[in-house]
Amino acid sequence: MKKLMLGNAAAARGLYEAGCAVVSSYPGTPSTEITEEAAKYDEIYCEWAPNEKVAVETAFGACLAGKRSFCGMKHVGLNVAADPLFTISYTGVNAGMVIAVADDPGMHSSQNEQDSRHYAKAAKVPMLEPADSKESLAFAKLAYDLSEEFDTPVFLKMCTRIAHSQSIVETGERVTPPEKRYEKNIAKYVMMPGNAIRRHPVVEERTRKLIAWAEESDINRVENGDDHSMGIITSSTSYQYVKEVCGDTYPILKLGMIWPLPEKKIIDFAAAVDKLVVVEELDPFIEEHCRNLGLNPAGKALFPLEGELSQNLVADKLGIAHEAGPGLDETIPPRPPVMCAGCPHRGLFYTLNRNKCTVLGDIGCYTLGAVAPLAAIEMTACMGASVSAIHGFNKALGKESEGKTVAVIGDSTFMHSGMTGLANIAYNQSNSTVIILDNSITGMTGHQQNPTTGYNIKGDPAGKIDLESLCRAMGFTRVRVVDPYDLQQCDQAVKEELAAEEPSVIISRRPCALLKYVKHKPPLTVTDKCKSCQSCMRIGCPAISMKDGKARIDSTLCVGCGVCQQLCRFDAFESTGKEA
Repeated sequence: MKKLMLGNAAAARGLYEAGCAVVSSYPGTPSTEITEEAAKYDEIYCEWAPNEKVAVETAFGACLAGKRSFCGMKHVGLNVAADPLFTISYTGVNAGMVIAVADDPGMHSSQNEQDSRHYAKAAKVPMLEPADSKESLAFAKLAYDLSEEFDTPVFLKMCTRIAHSQSIVETGERVTPPEKRYEKNIAKYVMMPGNAIRRHPVVEERTRKLIAWAEESDINRVENGDDHSMGIITSSTSYQYVKEVCGDTYPILKLGMIWPLPEKKIIDFAAAVDKLVVVEELDPFIEEHCRNLGLNPAGKALFPLEGELSQNLVADKLGIAHEAGPGLDETIPPRPPVMCAGCPHRGLFYTLNRNKCTVLGDIGCYTLGAVAPLAAIEMTACMGASVSAIHGFNKALGKESEGKTVAVIGDSTFMHSGMTGLANIAYNQSNSTVIILDNSITGMTGHQQNPTTGYNIKGDPAGKIDLESLCRAMGFTRVRVVDPYDLQQCDQAVKEELAAEEPSVIISRRPCALLKYVKHKPPLTVTDKCKSCQSCMRIGCPAISMKDGKARIDSTLCVGCGVCQQLCRFDAFESTGKEA
């Protein structure tokens, strides 16, 4: 059956058709939908893991037991998963194991633009890179065959444009592979030095065999063109741009396996053209491989190292006439991201700003606390870094920083990577205040469950971690819960915990305003008591604006949280008494 599918949905369909039995992932845009779509197939057990390291280890355990497994993550998540990855490359697998990693050129929802292809090379793990939804499905299935044939985990590398674009795929039936029973094999699976040293040559021989496979595979294909004055090597989204710009004019070597790369096929292709050009996003990965083969391609001398490519950019750099699509008559005004109306984090950040706190931040939608007018967060690096960093910050400055510095971290991020940092504070005793922003969901990636919510990926009841009990068990005697809609309560809690002479945890608890089951109060309205003081504008709520010198509220956005009411000295805000 032919269907129009997202690249991520097509990849999930490939898992299903290949007989995948176990999926463990951590949500991260642009990879999230692969696991969400896989969870729709009852034949596949799916879960959200606390982090990517756990997800890889879970998937490995499942493949060790003889079931095809999968884990998915975004590019920065692969940093977290790198520890087991490099060793699993040595052990190999039993049943097939596929790891999807989705890069984000252009940083649409990420803190960096790292290129995951380097991980495939460094870990000596094969990587397939689809260029559309059809290939996303086909390559997911192929990855399992390669995994079992070559005894290795296999990467499926997505990117934002492939993951979130739609194209036609033809679906097939699910085929359950023959059972692979687990057999005890200490020499293969116990990576103590004496065993690992004997596995390394196995990995190198595997790479040589994979190179030979890459030479013959039709996923690395030459598309002939009439004009041999230029030949182009490309892959993934870049292949789509090249095809749109060049059509069938120039020969193209389209790479579907991005590691290990073929050698003879590339050398033969280069020999058949006058000029060799590599078109790829981010790092010169293919280009450097070509140079190692003694070739001299044009690559990053033409194309940027940063950001996404486009049809117009490719055409311009290749010197090819290309008719750009229709433009807009007017410039679209910028629309910077902002915390939603009723966001529970807004009141807490307002309080921290008002108290002139130094705020070390973390990864989540609450990172928007760095944006004006709140401008509260002063550092964001990676998942869990806020908790570890405040310990180092306070150890370095002591009394100079202890009374005014806090760390903020979301509930899902805390479960991902914050617990070990909190253990470090408890163990090595810095006088640090950590604020867990508990909005009862994984908000940034689209409302996925996590170990604190009490529900699993399908919305069924699951184990629920009690944050207060956990923090106390880790050695904190000062643990308190506040409602971030109550500014006075937040202010008192922040002042008291910063003044305390011991580590403390504040849990700011209020569900995300966008959750479907959250019942909101009637929207507010502005009365003629408004004095145009603009105090309400200091919280940056998108439901509040100024018109004709007076504050006004958009009733379609307002959730009646009441934070603005607490800022107004003139009682100009009142409830409409009816639902929006």
